[in-house]
Amino acid sequence: MRIRVSHQIVHRFAPPARTVNQILRLTPLSFDSQYVLRWRLDVDADGALRETEDAHGNALTSYSHYGPIERVTISASGEVETSDAAGVVRGAVERLPAEMYLRESPLAHANAALRGFTAEATQGASDPLDSMHRLMAALHEVMARQGDETDAAGSAIEAFALRRGRGRDFAHIFIACARWRGIPARFVSGYRVGDERGQAGGHEWAEAFVPELGWVAFDASAPICPDDRYVRVAVGFDGQDTAMIRSAHRGGDEKVEAAIRVEQARAQSQA
Repeated sequence: MRIRVSHQIVHRFAPPARTVNQILRLTPLSFDSQYVLRWRLDVDADGALRETEDAHGNALTSYSHYGPIERVTISASGEVETSDAAGVVRGAVERLPAEMYLRESPLAHANAALRGFTAEATQGASDPLDSMHRLMAALHEVMARQGDETDAAGSAIEAFALRRGRGRDFAHIFIACARWRGIPARFVSGYRVGDERGQAGGHEWAEAFVPELGWVAFDASAPICPDDRYVRVAVGFDGQDTAMIRSAHRGGDEKVEAAIRVEQARAQSQA
């Protein structure tokens, strides 16, 4: 599927900010089932954009701007060709060994309630892949799905206690449970074309490391292994590592507005 993405974020400062520093994870990378045809990232503020990568291999863009600054607009857009690999991620940039994703992180660690849920959900599983599919199905059954425009609960423990959440919350719970079972798991941020399972826009899901297959994606909020309707942008230990925008400023109150459009593009579309 050819997917067109348009993502605009507007930061307004009143009174004007003296300095603005931002780190952006808004650029998808190509791998076997995802090919970035074109992508453009613009910031309408003075200051050079610095392109690098973080510890997880994500594309990272950063900049600093000195004011006074009333408004900063960030625009990310492009087209990505995807194919359905049944969630299996091959050919992606890997900077850390899979075992690193076994460690607990601030938003994805298990308490007694999550450990009990995981043990029951995965009881009788024939192998790690079956275990993760059972976990995904059980999580979807006990959690109420909220739209991605709503606020996330916070940690896996907090979301599970509420028994409701958005894609981000489902991902944190899945990751915490998988790690407790001894299966490396990580958080993924990106975009998704809308269907009966959810609206189009920004979205978050999880990946688990399965022997003989490698990293496999699971979206417990759907519940499916992400297919060609998903655009993968960044991975990390939890949602703190994959934030599309991390911003710091001096002076002024900040107001943020965002607009995301994700749709299937015609094959003959030109850049």
